Amino acid sequence: MTSINVKLLYHYVITNLFNLCFFPLTAIVAGKAYRLTIDDLHHLYYSYLQHNLITIAPLFAFTVFGSVLYIATRPKPVYLVEYSCYLPPTHCRSSISKVMDIFYQVRKADPSRNGTCDDSSWLDFLRKIQERSGLGDETHGPEGLLQVPPRKTFAAAREETEQVIIGALENLFKNTNVNPKDIGILVVNSSMFNPTPSLSAMVVNTFKLRSNVRSFNLGGMGCSAGVIAIDLAKDLLHVHKNTYALVVSTENITYNIYAGDNRSMMVSNCLFRVGGAAILLSNKPRDRRRSKYELVHTVRTHTGADDKSFRCVQQGDDENGKTGVSLSKDITDVAGRTVKKNIATLGPLILPLSEKLLFFVTFMGKKLFKDKIKHYYVPDFKLAIDHFCIHAGGKAVIDVLEKNLGLAPIDVEASRSTLHRFGNTSSSSIWYELAYIEAKGRMKKGNKVWQIALGSGFKCNSAVWVALNNVKASTNSPWEHCIDRYPVKIDSDSGKSETRVQNGRS
Repeated sequence: MTSINVKLLYHYVITNLFNLCFFPLTAIVAGKAYRLTIDDLHHLYYSYLQHNLITIAPLFAFTVFGSVLYIATRPKPVYLVEYSCYLPPTHCRSSISKVMDIFYQVRKADPSRNGTCDDSSWLDFLRKIQERSGLGDETHGPEGLLQVPPRKTFAAAREETEQVIIGALENLFKNTNVNPKDIGILVVNSSMFNPTPSLSAMVVNTFKLRSNVRSFNLGGMGCSAGVIAIDLAKDLLHVHKNTYALVVSTENITYNIYAGDNRSMMVSNCLFRVGGAAILLSNKPRDRRRSKYELVHTVRTHTGADDKSFRCVQQGDDENGKTGVSLSKDITDVAGRTVKKNIATLGPLILPLSEKLLFFVTFMGKKLFKDKIKHYYVPDFKLAIDHFCIHAGGKAVIDVLEKNLGLAPIDVEASRSTLHRFGNTSSSSIWYELAYIEAKGRMKKGNKVWQIALGSGFKCNSAVWVALNNVKASTNSPWEHCIDRYPVKIDSDSGKSETRVQNGRS
């Protein structure tokens, strides 16, 4: 406890060092100025200012010009006006047992099996993965796969994605009262399902966006594509003034469920569920008052130049010609290394001076005394960040980042709860997590939230936002009817969940 108090005192002194020095100096200067007389001012003017007017005038003009140039050329703020997470209908809820039945029906419907599916080893493997995944019994599956026999067709896949995107956008437009024709920039990301016409064209057609909208469709970029889409929209908003940018993040389950026997490809079936999010960004100054957040930083890290990183998550055919996404055994090491590189870039941008100084001292100490100092100092990101939204890619992903960043259970509560309630919804999971924090009433004015997304390639992307007000949950939030039941305690041995009491309610 003493060491914690000493560190907090050190952090306070270093962070407020300028103020601690500035106010005494101001008091001294004010005291001196108070004693000045009219004769002293005349003497100062005639003895110094009048004889150095040629020097002072250009300096003053240069200062004014530099200030005007900075104000005119600095990037305009990007505001998050509102966002909406899609909540599938209740008839699409898929318990673990129901998901196992979907797997069975999909394999049985495979023409190569001639209507038989009697190998139980794969079922036992999937059941173990499901029970240890951190997913609960209220996640959602696509309607096409819930039918018997399941519809694993292109038409069913299109229906799934259109339902998610249109559902999220209708709720977003309803909550913001923004006319779709006011949208100037559109970015849609879906990694595994990219039909022709594109999904961005489908949005334009459905909501009748204007003909000069700048639309983009991002494919094949994995679960981190949501932050990539935000970063792209941010850059476009810095160029195109006084407009709205619409970002849509989703993934498709129907067309990409794997029906083969390769275990490295079967794991993804256990984690991914239906979900999507729509985000409305603005660079209009008048939107600041009604916006929830302002975008502070985006940092993107790509380690795809390394072969091991490039191949750790890869779509391809198995030995029987069935398409799936394989996860290599190197994925944990690759993810850890990529996250460290991303943090090394983001850290200097957000960490307070006290943490930067401690890291620099240990860095130099390790260079000079390699044998005595074994590890670099791990900065305390909780001094800079109030809330964390770690991509709900799986229980192992959350565990690793919780340990490496030195986070407490409450810091990863949103991620674990999202994984349990909605599963891995790919690029949209970080928005379900942000909605969870808002639903709990924890987002206060000035709070900073860090969204961390991981994806194939291999990529780690971060977005940092600052709350402009005390943020309340949006209308029709995905957590509206179940927030009181979270967080839940997961029994790692049995896979069962137990609801904790929150605020006197269960």
